Amino acid sequence: MIDGVGTMKNRARRLTAALLVGTMLGGIAVVQPGEALAQQVAPAAAPVTSGIVREIIVRGSERLEPETVRSYIDLRVGDTYDRERLDQALKAMFATELFADARIRDEAGTLVVEVRENPVINRIVLEGNKRLKEEKIREEIRLAPRQIFTRSKARADVARILELYRRQGRFAASVEPKIVQLDQNRVDVVFEMVEGAKSKVRQINIIGNKAFSDGDLRDEMATKASRWYKIFTSNDTYDPDRQAYDQQKLRQFYLSKGYADFRVVSAVAELTPQKDFIVTFVVDEGERYKFAEVDLESQIRDIKPEAFKSIIRLKKGDWYDAKAVEDTVTSLTDTVGLLGYAFADIRPNFDRNKEKRTMSVTFLINEAPRVYVERIDVNGNTRTKDKIIRREFRLAEGDAFNTIKVKRSRDRIQSLGFFQEKLEVEQKPGSTPDKIVLGVNIEEKSTGTLQISAGFSSLEKFILNLSVEQRNFRGMAQQLRTSINYSSYSKSVNLGFTEPYLFNRNLALGADIFRQDSKSFGFGVGNDRQTIYNQLTTGFQLRTGFPITEYWAASTRYGLSREKVKLSDQFFNDLNIPADGIQQSERISTNCNAGFFVCEAIGNFTISSIGYSVVFDNLNNRARPSRGNRFVFNQDLAGVGGDVKYLRTRANFDKYWGLPAGFILNAGAEAGYIRGLGGKNIRLTDRFFLGEPELRGFDIRGVGPRTIQRGVDATTGAILGDRTNALDTALGGDAYYRGRLEVEIPLGSGGRELGIRPSVFADVGALWDTKKTNNQFTCRVSGTVAPVPVPGASCSTVANSTIFEEFVGDSPKPRLSVGAGISWNSPFGPFRIDFAKALTKVDGDDTKSFQFNVGTQF
Repeated sequence: MIDGVGTMKNRARRLTAALLVGTMLGGIAVVQPGEALAQQVAPAAAPVTSGIVREIIVRGSERLEPETVRSYIDLRVGDTYDRERLDQALKAMFATELFADARIRDEAGTLVVEVRENPVINRIVLEGNKRLKEEKIREEIRLAPRQIFTRSKARADVARILELYRRQGRFAASVEPKIVQLDQNRVDVVFEMVEGAKSKVRQINIIGNKAFSDGDLRDEMATKASRWYKIFTSNDTYDPDRQAYDQQKLRQFYLSKGYADFRVVSAVAELTPQKDFIVTFVVDEGERYKFAEVDLESQIRDIKPEAFKSIIRLKKGDWYDAKAVEDTVTSLTDTVGLLGYAFADIRPNFDRNKEKRTMSVTFLINEAPRVYVERIDVNGNTRTKDKIIRREFRLAEGDAFNTIKVKRSRDRIQSLGFFQEKLEVEQKPGSTPDKIVLGVNIEEKSTGTLQISAGFSSLEKFILNLSVEQRNFRGMAQQLRTSINYSSYSKSVNLGFTEPYLFNRNLALGADIFRQDSKSFGFGVGNDRQTIYNQLTTGFQLRTGFPITEYWAASTRYGLSREKVKLSDQFFNDLNIPADGIQQSERISTNCNAGFFVCEAIGNFTISSIGYSVVFDNLNNRARPSRGNRFVFNQDLAGVGGDVKYLRTRANFDKYWGLPAGFILNAGAEAGYIRGLGGKNIRLTDRFFLGEPELRGFDIRGVGPRTIQRGVDATTGAILGDRTNALDTALGGDAYYRGRLEVEIPLGSGGRELGIRPSVFADVGALWDTKKTNNQFTCRVSGTVAPVPVPGASCSTVANSTIFEEFVGDSPKPRLSVGAGISWNSPFGPFRIDFAKALTKVDGDDTKSFQFNVGTQF
């Protein structure tokens, strides 16, 4: 009996030892502080044992209740167990991811479950990340403080972080997760990152192409080979998604050239030891096809194929062009949409003849109901009132659907300038098949502009310009602006307000109040700066505007100002006579020696004027247009009371084209003419001026008529100084014209993200027709204006001569300049810099090669 009991005890000991050894083999090692996470080992099978469960004891649990642990093993007292059921129990426990280790011991029917719970995360630490912001990484990882740590979640987070780096083109990046063991079964999880350099595309190979060169095909791709000078693009970094996109671009290119059977056989990216990529495309061009018969069929009773065939531009015998087919479908869809069929299904059916290599196309307009607008949804606006957006819709709820009006609505909303670019009006099915819901999801942007520029000039000393504008005041599309300019020679204040919808009617009303004090200066003998005259203007203007049609609008205005032009004392021979006390009849007298044109302008004046503008505008975006036209015609009549009488006329036209590959072409032209009324001459302060910034390559007021005044030695009659230190006074002109041709150059995604938009341009213009009553060269003498008989002669033959006045620049000859510029939405605000070279000019013009402006938005 004792021997039997002893035998049974020895057998039990052997079974228990085997179970312990098997369970230990299936356990996972605890990660020590600073040690890299190891791959989790799958639980080993339970040892060979069987019996009836008499009791289940749980040991080692801290946060979990023993009964909770028992629920995971799916064994109850009285159940039979064997090796397979114990193995399943261990797997079930590890599947919960709550345990770092688990063991099951069999003690003669008593199952002892020993567990070590996974630790709780105390904090997540990121180390080594410089190119990726910490916030962006934390948005991706799933581990978080106070959660249970598991190795599978850590591995998943490593994969997510690596994916973030791959999206940046950093395929050499590595991430090593580590844990630091703390007390109370807590851990800190540390992700150590080595970012590495961006993986560039070193080379792009194309194999199998015969009809087109490698260069032609590379031009069609978004991915570009890395070169040292490509500093504003990110398209030279490797991106698998971009590589897939390039395959589609190649296919689209070949399909547009007639190769209907084209396919990309393979696209392989090979990682070099330098962590760069060599991308190789293998293509099969196939045969080239031509169009055969092109036809149109319609299942909609209101749409007659004969009336719509003129929309189809495809001709028999032309090379097959999949892009032209797609454009035809779009044109047909838009045209059918004009008739209210928003969901018309238009499909091209192809009939390919491989022997003749021709492709017949039949466009089928399938049956569809006429659609009406059920509802207009506006989402995303937090500052702008709903009604501001809704009033720009050209469709109202209940109207028949019209694709042209939908596009026009989108353009008008975009032109408000309150929202991000590429806004779209979404079209969704309504509650019934004949209804549609129009929705616009907008993302508001800053509509306030704060522009500050300060500097130091040798001419004007300290310069400060400050302007504040809010184009969406109170979210009501009201415009409020103020500006202050200050320097040694110019001071001005301007305040303006515009209500675009007065009393909720399509009538704009605005007002401006201004005061400007400016000094005109030049250089005299010895290069000394001299103030010639002071101009102080105070006044206001009232404005109204209203639409005539969808694209035509008109505005009217009335302005009243008081202007005082005061000559500097140094330009009077008799200093006892105050400069601002000279009467109009005395402007050209012995007391004024500043030159005929300046002397004529001094005095006090009241200007009362009315004016109107007629505008045609179908631009797709007024802030950054890429297509459309804008024409403006202005006329202002001064003389409705006041001392000044003239009629000023101006016209301006701009046209924009969206070119392939994202280029934008802008052509502009402008002209103006001012005519005196009632025998009045045009004053210097009322004339047109031309130069920077309108005509790049020339200085401010650097083009057009001007006087060059130099002193004359009273004894010898010699002209003193030269043109570099003469008194140079811009006179303005009665007529001008200017033109502009500019191409905006698209950059890669990196440039777009930075808001950089380079352009090249050519400017042309002229300013002329200043009325003069003397010869080209005159001498100012005591009491008279004496002409010099020979151009270029000195004043030595005329007694008591004081000033040699040369009149130059009055010519309609075109001034031409070319250059390049960059617009940048910098962190400090909109920034514009231009470099220009004047190719043609007239004697007297002042050139300038560089100009810039900077501001900020809020």
